[in-house]
Amino acid sequence: MRTALVIGTGLIGTSAALALSGRGVRVHLTDHDPSRAQTAAALGAGTEEAPGGPVDLAVVAVPPARVAETVAGAQRRGLARGYLDVASVKGGPRRELEALGGDLTAYLGTHPMAGRERSGPLAATADLFEGRPWVLTPTAATDTEVLNLALELVSLCRAVPVVMDADAHDRAVALVSHTPQLLSSLVAARLEDADETAVRLCGQGIRDVTRIAASDPAMWIDILSANPGPVAQILSAVASDLEETVRALRALESADEEKRHGGAAGIEDVLRRGNTGRERVPGKHGAAPAAYESVTVLIGDQPGQLAKIFADAGRAGVNIEDVRIEHATGQQAGLIQLMVEPAAAPGLTAALREKGWSIRQ
Repeated sequence: MRTALVIGTGLIGTSAALALSGRGVRVHLTDHDPSRAQTAAALGAGTEEAPGGPVDLAVVAVPPARVAETVAGAQRRGLARGYLDVASVKGGPRRELEALGGDLTAYLGTHPMAGRERSGPLAATADLFEGRPWVLTPTAATDTEVLNLALELVSLCRAVPVVMDADAHDRAVALVSHTPQLLSSLVAARLEDADETAVRLCGQGIRDVTRIAASDPAMWIDILSANPGPVAQILSAVASDLEETVRALRALESADEEKRHGGAAGIEDVLRRGNTGRERVPGKHGAAPAAYESVTVLIGDQPGQLAKIFADAGRAGVNIEDVRIEHATGQQAGLIQLMVEPAAAPGLTAALREKGWSIRQ
């Protein structure tokens, strides 16, 4: 691939353009808002100049509702040899493109499974897709050249290609992406009118659950409007679980010992099902999840402290598998949890204590 046209310079489009430009592809940028394309160009994502002829690949990075018309319009103008989109919903846009008379042989629906809470070109990074799954949804009509161009794009962005049926993809993202977004927002919404004293007690648990609630509502309305059925179906099942959980909690309030026992069993059931589901979430590098041991260290909120503790762990010959930081309320300190292989935990604990770090059990 020598040339590409990125249509839509938000987070995903600009990130793809940065990755391609950084690997020698000449990238042309366009957006319905010229200032966004200008910003992306200033970041080094490509040029605002129109291509002199058809490019190798057009990357359509617009909301799902605009994919079909944008691809069809680009095809009518002959802007590229191949066309793909990067929207988070796949089945609907392809059917809409077919209804518009678009050329399905030259088109491939794709979805990079990467993103951030922030949107727009200023949030883009060239490494956004590195190591992340990038779903491709070819059909029997897809031209081999277009599929190869898509695979080259995924390779240049250093992502991992995953081939799926379009509708199966939409059901999958409803479960692992779209529904979690709504649930995170629903939990965060409970904080809107909460007493300030309660809010000040927020710890790492509520931060984990509500992290993605900071996402752009307008962007999510576009996404959810394109995939409402599968999301509603999953939320309906969640609602049933919630009703059962509420009944179990009410039973725990009862003076009747048998009812309390039944309530406890109901709560235990949902917690154990949660344990089982969590164990299925892929671990590091997409491998089977591993059980790590946490070494918890008190750390000051001063420059260089993180670098120092990582350096001390490195000198102890221990690889840090994952990290979590919990900031203390009202103090310039926090707790850092260093996730390591269980066999490495005692040695790391001893080495850090020797270096003067305060270890919390």
